Order: sequence, then C-alpha cells, then structure tokens
Amino acid sequence: METTTRGGTGLAIPVLVLVSGIVATIGAFLGSGALGGTPIQFAAGGWLNEDSTPLAPAKGAFRIWSLIYLGLLAYSVWQLLPAQRRSARQQGLRPWAAAAMLLNAAWIWVVQAGWLGLSLAVIVVLLAVLARIFVLLVRVRPEGTADAIITDGTFGLYFGWVTIAIVANTSAVLGAAGFDGFGMPVALATAVLVAAAVVGVATAWRSGGRLAPVLALSWGLAWISVGRLDGGLVSPGTAVAAGICAAVVLIAGVVLRLLRGRRTLPA
Repeated sequence: METTTRGGTGLAIPVLVLVSGIVATIGAFLGSGALGGTPIQFAAGGWLNEDSTPLAPAKGAFRIWSLIYLGLLAYSVWQLLPAQRRSARQQGLRPWAAAAMLLNAAWIWVVQAGWLGLSLAVIVVLLAVLARIFVLLVRVRPEGTADAIITDGTFGLYFGWVTIAIVANTSAVLGAAGFDGFGMPVALATAVLVAAAVVGVATAWRSGGRLAPVLALSWGLAWISVGRLDGGLVSPGTAVAAGICAAVVLIAGVVLRLLRGRRTLPA
C-alpha cells in the first residue's frame, strides 16, 4: 500500500507534535514531585495512591510510564524526519498524537490541582483519542521496523496502559464520593476486571494480535493483583481475579499473534 504523498511536508504540524511531546514529558517530570511539590499519588486527597481503592495498581506498575515517555519523545523527534513528513500514515496520525500528549499533561495538572472528578473526564477523552490512534495504526501497516517500534509500539503501550489506568481513576473518583461497591466490593471489582480483560482480548483480536497494548494492559492487571496482596488494602479475592484476567489477556494476545503469523487472522 502506498503511504507517502508529495504534499504535506511542511513543518508546522510536525513541530507541534515535537512541542507536545516535550510538554508531556516536562509536565510528567514536574508533576511527579521530582523538583518539589506533591507527587501524583498524594495529590487529589491521595485517592490515586496504590492503597486507595481495590482497583489501584501497586506503585511498581507506574514504571511503564518511563518507557511510554521515552517512546513519545522518540516518536516526536522521528516524525520530523523528511521521510516521515511525506508519510500519509504519519500525516493522519500527528494531530491525534499531539492531542494525546497534551491531554496527558492536562491530566497531571488537573490532578495536581485536586480536581479528581475532572481528571476522570480528561482521561476518558485521552482514551478516546488513543483508541482513534489505534484504529489508524491498525488500518495502515507500519512503514518498516522503525515505524513499527517507535509508532505502533509506543502508542500501543500507551493505549493499553490508559485502558487500565481509567479503571483505577474511576475507582478513585467513586471512592472519594463514598461509594462502597454496593456492599460487595470484591464482586464489583471482579466484574470490572473481567470487563477490562474483555476489552484487552477484543483489542488483540481487532488488531490481529498486536502485542504492545496487550502487554501494557496485562502489566496493569498484574500489578493490581500485587497491590491487593501486599499493601494497606489486602483483598485476596480481587488479587486472584486480577491475576487471572492478566493471564487471560496475555495468553489471548500471544495466541492471536501466532495465528496472525499463520495468516488465519486479518492483518
């Protein structure tokens, strides 16, 4: 499939993407409390802390952000190259990529301001943007190995991680509002985890077994399991459910990837 075009080689939008990547990375660094201030997990009343709700991942889960931010910075620079400026695939992606990175920065600062409810609205929009990016990337094949790793790998991880992050964010908002899970917190948490796993399996199927979103989602689910076994909010039932869901998503993704290799699934 031809994915280059003679037009659209201007610098305005590519530079906007670069600036957005820098803003997202600096925002994350400052918002983390690395230079003082309140770290994210203690902002907004501490409702995003690892022990705040039954669906909060243990803090080790958030190491994935380092990889995602590294990928976003790499993408922001790489898409400036002349060959990528001529790429129709990148031209369609850039506005959505810039939006995703700016929304990420907005989420951090909304949380720092203590607006937990608004943070949920921001992350919902972010997930919608990432879902759109995912559809665009599946629709048009990568233009080589670099494109597959830098573009598809980065935004695949980003999409998969935000899919589980929105679960934790929603749980935090409900917890702050005093919601107790209808008196059945483990049952409700299990239902939510199963729903997240269904989304993960559907994502793997729709993409023909792309592993990046599957890995990020199963990573988040696994760390929810860890958090419910080791910390201030122990819940063995939730831990088992999260662990099973993580395994299901990961196994389904690998199997579908292998099937794609045998060309029994659409690319």
